[in-house]
Amino acid sequence: MKKIFTLITLFFVVASMQLTAQEEARLLRFPTVSGNQLVFSYAGDLYTTGIDGGIARKLTSHNGYEMFPKFSPDGTEIAFTGQYDGNTEVFKVPA
Repeated sequence: MKKIFTLITLFFVVASMQLTAQEEARLLRFPTVSGNQLVFSYAGDLYTTGIDGGIARKLTSHNGYEMFPKFSPDGTEIAFTGQYDGNTEVFKVPA
């Protein structure tokens, strides 16, 4: 009986750990590089950092979802797809 209780307890502990990991797992997606600058999408917002790493700076903070960033040819602007109010449109921000 004690073995069954231990196995059931272990099962619930492992299951709860997996649920917590899934809730916190967010992907860095759609990276793009221009010169020494990197832009990526994380949790629906765009961030920028140097290609050597460092602190990422948040570029967007709208309630919608931003993705697919691309640098302009001269590297001064970043175009991205934003989903706001059910519409998917292209926007740009200064790099």
